[in-house]
Amino acid sequence: MAVIVKYVVERNGEEKMTFTSKAEADAYDKMLDMADELFTLLETSKLIEDDAQKEELSLYLAQNKDEVLYALGAKRKPTPKKAVKAVPETDEESDDADAA
Repeated sequence: MAVIVKYVVERNGEEKMTFTSKAEADAYDKMLDMADELFTLLETSKLIEDDAQKEELSLYLAQNKDEVLYALGAKRKPTPKKAVKAVPETDEESDDADAA
């Protein structure tokens, strides 16, 4: 018999998601906390009347927090690593390869 450890994220008595690692469960819980705060912010704006749309938008923004922070200028995008350039073959090297 195997013993399986599961981490369950629960909100208001409702099971939201189950994870096999505590770190993943904590990250998801933190994302839901952000979504709750964003929902509250959207409620104060009165731009969106439908609660379902506010909830969807707040979840989307929380799930894409890094892109939101880049857009707001609060966080810099990571610079792409430079690719190693291939050194072009010289005529001598290609002649040596042909001779072999």
